[in-house]
Amino acid sequence: MEIQELYHLLFETYAGIGILVGAGIVLSLIACVIFEFRTRKIYKNHVPDPEDDEWSLLDDVLEGEEEEEQHEAAKKKAAQ
Repeated sequence: MEIQELYHLLFETYAGIGILVGAGIVLSLIACVIFEFRTRKIYKNHVPDPEDDEWSLLDDVLEGEEEEEQHEAAKKKAAQ
């Protein structure tokens, strides 16, 4: 496939424009999830405001990680 054919497909047809839009959405979602994990890793000691009623897609995953960390800390204290 030549570059001209690829250009025509992506920029001059409805299917190609759909491919570009879909790829942009998928890449944006992947970047958002990566940045969300990095931010939560950096600010893991941040306590959210109890009056703040926001929700997150990753709450369940992070709650499991926090419980594992608490269990590990308790095991270390018990071993000492």
